[in-house]
Amino acid sequence: MGNKKMLLAIFLIVFIDLLGFSLILPLLPFYAETFGANPFLVGLLTAVYAAAQLIGAPLLGRLSDRYGRRPILMISIAGNMLGFILLATAGSLGMLFFARALAGLTGGNISVAQAYISDVSEAKERGKALGLIGAAFGLGFIIGPAVGGLLGTYGFWVPASAAAALAGINLLLVFFWLPESLTIERRLALANTTRLPFTVQAMLRTLQRPFVGPLLHTRFFYGLAFAMFQSIFALYAQYRLGLDGQKTGYILAYVGVLSAFTQGFLIGKITARFSDTQIILTSTIIMAISLGAWALAPNLVALLIVLIPISMAGGILNTTINSAMSKAVAPTEIGGILGLSASLESLTRVISPSLGGLMLQQLGTAAPGIFGAVILVWLATYVARKVLHKELQFVVAG
Repeated sequence: MGNKKMLLAIFLIVFIDLLGFSLILPLLPFYAETFGANPFLVGLLTAVYAAAQLIGAPLLGRLSDRYGRRPILMISIAGNMLGFILLATAGSLGMLFFARALAGLTGGNISVAQAYISDVSEAKERGKALGLIGAAFGLGFIIGPAVGGLLGTYGFWVPASAAAALAGINLLLVFFWLPESLTIERRLALANTTRLPFTVQAMLRTLQRPFVGPLLHTRFFYGLAFAMFQSIFALYAQYRLGLDGQKTGYILAYVGVLSAFTQGFLIGKITARFSDTQIILTSTIIMAISLGAWALAPNLVALLIVLIPISMAGGILNTTINSAMSKAVAPTEIGGILGLSASLESLTRVISPSLGGLMLQQLGTAAPGIFGAVILVWLATYVARKVLHKELQFVVAG
């Protein structure tokens, strides 16, 4: 199978994965409430998935470096399928928590897919290739919530069962269609490479590495601001603009269209003209300004306008940070680094929902956006000093 066919295969696999995920995501809070969950427990249910993924993603990433992308991707998809089956058949709130924890623990498939793309793409084309994952995200989130809402009218078990069926289809696609991307030579190199154990100390050492460390810091602080925007968006829309769930769903579909366009088309043209660090710095500045404008949006029209740069800059940042990291490490480290990146992103999704909700409740609807804008203004100065400046020094020295 040629590289283009491999990229097409991984795009389809990620799309189906995100379609299943987004089928149940908008309905999960309402399902939890049928078991007596209060708002705090609903938020905790979201955090449990992210916390489990925080543990599982780097482990799966390292295992994919050692045993290959294909078998680990199959394990991850199988875990997701079992999680969806448990959701569909849950008889208690405790079972909901267990199902989401299992799905999170085995939910390293995106970082493994990113590593797969890094294996089969040239460095100069990697940003464009990784943009396929972002496009799959966008398409999945355009279709999934609307279909999930429709299926949910027949009971939550219906969209949960549909998500499990999609995961089963994905498992078959990987088994019959997706070849292994790690060559025998690279596996042998990995086997003969001394690897640090995955510990907190090892993670801290990685965060202190030149260039890679600042990129991981960038991933975390950008993720903190963006996860807050994502997690409290529905509450913001309700309390600030009086929008109901149906209208919010349409807006999220609009965001999905913007994201798919950005990562499927626009990012390839941008990465061909500018370096990763230039793109990261510029996108961070745009995102900081846009989140500030989002915080103060006076009406729906203003919101729709400001969501354009937020969606585009967010999509570009996600892809370009991962692209830069994959180029900054040895090929045998790509899976582990992208897994650590996914874990840091998961950590932001543990922290941001509760923090954003508390700020909205205590300080008003503008507070989360202003907080995110302040974080990103600081992050832009950090990127300029720690990433772009170091890159320029390297170029001059070379």
